[in-house]
Formats: sequence, structure tokens, C-alpha cells
Amino acid sequence: MIRILKEAETARSEIFAREDPVENVEGPVREIIAQVRVQGDAALKAYTKEFDGVEISSVEVGPGAIDEGFRNADPLLVEILYRAAERVAAFHQHQVRNSFLVNDEDGILMGQKVVPLERVGLYVPGGTAAYPSSVLMNCIPAKLAGVKEICMVTPPGKDGKIPPNILAAARICGVDRVFRVGGAQAVAALAYGTESIPRVDKIVGPGNQYVAEAKKQVFGQVGIDMVAGPSEILVIADDKNNPQIVAADLLSQAEHDKNASAVLVTDSEELALAVQAAIEEQLPQLRRQEIARASIDNNGKIIVAKSLETGIEITNEIAPEHLEVCVENPFDYLDQIKNAGSVFLGRNCPEALGDYFAGPNHTLPTSGTARFSSPLSVDDFVKKYQYTYYTEAALAKAQQTVSNFAKKEGLTGHARSVDIRFDPKIKESK
Repeated sequence: MIRILKEAETARSEIFAREDPVENVEGPVREIIAQVRVQGDAALKAYTKEFDGVEISSVEVGPGAIDEGFRNADPLLVEILYRAAERVAAFHQHQVRNSFLVNDEDGILMGQKVVPLERVGLYVPGGTAAYPSSVLMNCIPAKLAGVKEICMVTPPGKDGKIPPNILAAARICGVDRVFRVGGAQAVAALAYGTESIPRVDKIVGPGNQYVAEAKKQVFGQVGIDMVAGPSEILVIADDKNNPQIVAADLLSQAEHDKNASAVLVTDSEELALAVQAAIEEQLPQLRRQEIARASIDNNGKIIVAKSLETGIEITNEIAPEHLEVCVENPFDYLDQIKNAGSVFLGRNCPEALGDYFAGPNHTLPTSGTARFSSPLSVDDFVKKYQYTYYTEAALAKAQQTVSNFAKKEGLTGHARSVDIRFDPKIKESK
């Protein structure tokens, strides 16, 4: 049963404690990466047989198989994917950045170029976490950024194939190449390249703890989006909420993972008790009841705060992945929210809307990292470089300032590289 805590320092500290026994996978992941670097495709095939229980003759899924998957996908889901893709693209289009040029002084040009990454790797989990929605959320911003090639990796099923719904999503949003390999070995292949899988510039997409650890270990060789932890939801609710609806929203994240976290912050003890009862009533109705039960019992919490303002303070300390603000006038509180991955305002905006259809990205910072990081966006798929141009006259005006600055830092070579351009002897020797 979900725990009810009174707002206090001891209770507040308990919010951060997640009963999340994590296996130490650092060593095994390091070994997997090493083997992939040495053996390439042979290691990928061996690990696929060991971990996924299937032998694959080829790593890449050809265009024909992608088309076949699209044809075999659920027609209703295909229609939904097209509609969702349009909304995701429409939202992320506003994130596209332009290069700029500054020319506000005679003889000086400065600017910044925004350049898309050449190749990106998209990891898509398999099994019960094979979500077509994640393909859209990771691929569409990359395409809008101008990434030339997107390579998707995902573990095969027992038949050696990739689920048709995943292939349909890949085709709809423009994935260029698909590979039937998952786990830490897939991350290693994207980071270092094999005979079949090209090396990428950045790896994005969620995965289990092996995938997360592999992304950490290859960071620096390639870029990564983030190291995602278990899913989280925090609901701020006043006493005018229907407890059945609040309970349903909390369970929507609890069913993701046994280590997921669902937290309610309210200023109403009456609502807290009613939500606690509603959760127990709804749990048996869930298809993933066992997973949701473990999440609620181990990591679920209801915090009874002195006021909604205090609830906002608690929320900012937690920095949740998903935040629902279920109050009458949610925009009154928006400026007070500092730390959250994605915010859902009002009583008619369940977090599930953001997972599938609204448009904003659902790849979000977890485990408190919303204090310093942001949702996946077009920005994640570009890099920027800056440039400067000075005429001789413009440099002459800045010469003494730059030279003196360099000398004050003891870098006489820096100073000389400026001064030498105005040395009469040097100029005469041209």
C-alpha cells in the first residue's frame, strides 16, 4: 500500500529514498564492450544468442523487411502513429535554431553556425518495453535538426524479427537503417562500429541498466542524450480533485517498472486517504498489476503538505520527470516551478497525453537530473561552431588591449602573435 507521510524534514528526506536494488553491472558491461570492439559482428551474434535466445544470420534488417513490418503492423496503430508524428513534428519545429552573423563594428564579422550531426544511433528497448512512441520522440527531432542518417538498434524477438509496430514507427518517422541487436552490445556497436553497424556521433533512447551503464562507459567516444533511470510521476493536487482520477494518474507510471516512482503531494489529508484507497481498488484492474504493485508498495508516497506553495517547494527539490499540477488555476503556479522534466497543467491533462500525442517530447530527465538538464529536443542533434573575422584596421584598434591582457596572464606568446603583425620589420619582409 502507498505510504502517507506528513510534510516534515524527515518525511521530505524519505521522498528521495527509492527502494531500488541495483545490480552492479559495470564489469560485465565493460567486458561486453571490449568483446564487441575486438570481434565486431561475431560478438553481436554471440550475445544475441546468449541474452535474447535467438540466432541471427544478419545484423541489419533490410528495407524489404521494414516495408513488410509496416504492412503487417496494426492498421489502427499506424493511423495513430501518423497523427502523433504530425503533432510531435509541429511542436519540435519551434526548436529549430538558425545560424547568426554579427556585424556591428567596422571590419569585424562574428557568427555562429548550427550544424546537424552526421549520424545518430537510436536505441529502442525490446520485450515489454518495445514502445513505438519512443521511436517517434527520438527520431523526429533528429530529422528536423537535419541529421543525415539515423540508425536504429533493437533486440529481436524469439523469431529473430523486430515487432511490426516498431518497424512501422521507424518507417513513418524516417529511420534510415535498422539493426536487430540490443543490450550493451548494441550500444558498443554504435559507439565503435562493426562490419555491419556504422559508428555514430551520438546515441539516444532508453534502455535497461545494462544499456544505461554502456551509454555511460562510451560517453566521450560518442555523445549520449542522458542516462535515464526508472520512470517518475509527481502529482500536485488540491482537495477538489476526484481521488479516482488522481489514483489512475499515479498508476499510469507505476505500471512502467517495479522501480518506478509515483508521488502525490497534496494539502488535503482527506484526499490523501481517498487516493490511497482508490489505488488499492484500481490495482487489480491493471494488466501489469504485479509491476504496478511493486512500484506502489516500494516507491509510492503521498505527502500531506501544509499548503500547495509548500508542495511546490517539495516538488522543486525532487525535480520529477513528470509533474501534474491538478489545481483550479494551474498557471498561477507555473512560474514557481523550477525543476521538472515535463509539466502537465490542470485537471484534464494526464501524463499519458504527453507520452503519446500532445507533441512535447517524452524523453525526459529522471532521478532529480531535471535540476540541470532538459527534455530531448532538436538541440540534442546539432552542434555549433563560432567564427571570427577582423580586418587589419580592426585588429590594430584591439592590438594593445589583447596584448596587455595576454601579458597579464603571463602568456607572452599570445601577445606576440598579435604584436608581430604590426612590427615594421615583419611587415616590410612580406
